[in-house]
Amino acid sequence: KPCPLCDEAKEVLEPYKGRFILQEVDITLPENLAWYEKYKYDIPVFHLNGKFLMKHYVDIQKFEDKLTKLELQND
Repeated sequence: KPCPLCDEAKEVLEPYKGRFILQEVDITLPENLAWYEKYKYDIPVFHLNGKFLMKHYVDIQKFEDKLTKLELQND
């Protein structure tokens, strides 16, 4: 903290908040050491439905495509 890149990503995702649940993970906490070791140089990192999606910034087209695909599978 602070994390300007994370804040920027959350702003980009704001219009989609009704379509998914954003779970933030503070990788600097001791209980998240595994995430820290894996992603300490790559924040922010995004997983969707438990699978890696993207890192560093929100690729909005990729996010929309994957989110829509998940929604269609769940209908």
